[in-house]
Amino acid sequence: MCIKFENLKSELAIAVTVQLPPLPEIHHPKIQALFQKSDRDLVTLFQRHPEEGQYFAAIFCRYGQVLYTLIGTATRSPVQSDYLFVKTWEYIYHEMRVLDLRVTTPRLSLQSWLINIAAMMINRAEVPPVEDIQYSLKDTPPVFWCYLNQALNQMAGNLRLILLLSQTFQWSHTRIAAYLHAEGENISASDVKQLLVNAYRALEEALPEDIRDIYLAQTPVTA
Repeated sequence: MCIKFENLKSELAIAVTVQLPPLPEIHHPKIQALFQKSDRDLVTLFQRHPEEGQYFAAIFCRYGQVLYTLIGTATRSPVQSDYLFVKTWEYIYHEMRVLDLRVTTPRLSLQSWLINIAAMMINRAEVPPVEDIQYSLKDTPPVFWCYLNQALNQMAGNLRLILLLSQTFQWSHTRIAAYLHAEGENISASDVKQLLVNAYRALEEALPEDIRDIYLAQTPVTA
């Protein structure tokens, strides 16, 4: 489905029933304190303070529904919509680090730029079949997804591997130890258990403090 910018208003008007699930971040005091900031101010703060996540979260709260509605009209299932939605915000997260709306041609508002990104993702992104998608929008909000992936990339390789084997593939401590032993690592199942504790701690510490406060205050990362 090819989406053009001039058709977006009619697409959005038709798709009034595509509702984004409740946003856990929108009622947080850190986010509410940013509601009066302009788009330009939020983008500038996001770029100047990469160690903080609240500015990206505030932008998401402001424009999440618009993009969710647009993407929801262009995909075949809610599961695929949620997957493309989070991948779109992941792309936005990286591109907005260097965004300068003053030099875009034609000159765009932040909303127009975001809608153009969503349209591009709809037209170009390869969305997997429903049965291959593991992502859950309800369990992992897009903003948290972005900072979680950033934190994973900052972790030591051995801790990241053990964490992914445990959480993504649901391997037991014994199976992980056997795999690592086959790779030349002399590690026992009890060692794996302790390394997992270290991995969760490292992951939580790699997340920005305000992201932990917004998303993990009630559900801290634990083994």
